[in-house]
Amino acid sequence: MNALRTQFFRHLAPTSQQPLLLDITSAQGIYLYDTSGTAYIDLISGISVSHVGHGNKAVVQAIEAQLSRHLHVMVYGEYIQWPQVAYAARLAALLPPNLQTVYFTNSGSEATEGAMKLAKRLTGRFEIVSFRHCYHGSTQGALSIIGDESLRNAFRPLIPGHRLLPYNDVQALQFITQQTAAVFVEPVQAEAGVVRASPEFLKALRQRCSEMGALLVFDECQTGFGRTGRLFCFQQYDVIPDILILAKALGGGLPLGAFISSYERMQALSTEPALGHITTFGGHPLSCAAGLAALNFLLESHLIEQVAEKQNAFVAKLQHPMVRELRSAGLLMALDVGDDQRCRQLVAACREQQLATDCFLFAPHCLRLAPPLTITKDEVDEVCRRLWKAMDVVYYA
Repeated sequence: MNALRTQFFRHLAPTSQQPLLLDITSAQGIYLYDTSGTAYIDLISGISVSHVGHGNKAVVQAIEAQLSRHLHVMVYGEYIQWPQVAYAARLAALLPPNLQTVYFTNSGSEATEGAMKLAKRLTGRFEIVSFRHCYHGSTQGALSIIGDESLRNAFRPLIPGHRLLPYNDVQALQFITQQTAAVFVEPVQAEAGVVRASPEFLKALRQRCSEMGALLVFDECQTGFGRTGRLFCFQQYDVIPDILILAKALGGGLPLGAFISSYERMQALSTEPALGHITTFGGHPLSCAAGLAALNFLLESHLIEQVAEKQNAFVAKLQHPMVRELRSAGLLMALDVGDDQRCRQLVAACREQQLATDCFLFAPHCLRLAPPLTITKDEVDEVCRRLWKAMDVVYYA
């Protein structure tokens, strides 16, 4: 074991007993390079973060330009900082009229926390509804509303007033009542292994929330910024949330999250009490500059319009006997191989083929495929060729 790996295990707090342990020294486009110079094709994108590719020139130039201006100067919301204002205004121009005011955070978990507080403040209620197999973050409040007991049980007692409902079950929506402050939902449950909401379910959910006076919160941390074939996934459903949560690709590769709502609603966090929600580093100017550059690149390069074609190429070429089902929402895909151990074996076989991938939190029997949106048609073909080899190794062993 080399010195760096020894220090990794000794001095970095672990998240699991079996980390992936790729020793990355550089990254460019869809490739990750390790200390030996081996190039791995990135099929995770840092969990849907690196949507415009690693080392994107426009993003790097924006970071370098902001570096020469200033870094942190004051806690969020007190000073006027161009990157924050410009990025918030750009997002607002792309969102519906009721989603015009942005609160920047450091991460998706923090955005979930802020959205929960906003919902409680606006409604005077405390019940939060979410759905089985959902994932909204791992901080205490966010953990309290995720939909899998395996991650929650060791940290009880959690925040009270939570109700968990089955996903895609219209009849279960009757349990959203006048006691409900907010309903948190992912239009695509990524960590469940890419499970899409049905249009009927989301429309019924929107109607029920409106009837009960509960706020509808869409978590698009993984589905935002073109991942599913539209800039935001909710645009595919013609259902508009009251609060939108963003993170992952929002920062263009740097830490950034946000919860977004109407101007009128967001004023509630500034009075009774003032500083009702506060963050030191949320909306860091470097992260906002990077995120704005990444968004502009995404739109100007027409990458979103190419997502469906690339998705279809993956689906057509991965009809291997090992695959029980391939579920996809644009370039967010799950190869269901039906067995947790087999999926772990497939992850290892992929690594031998210089493919960097992993399983899903709540679907360990599914292989994650979420490459940067910049992946080309030829690169899709090469990925599928290597995946086929990896699946052959496991399937015929």
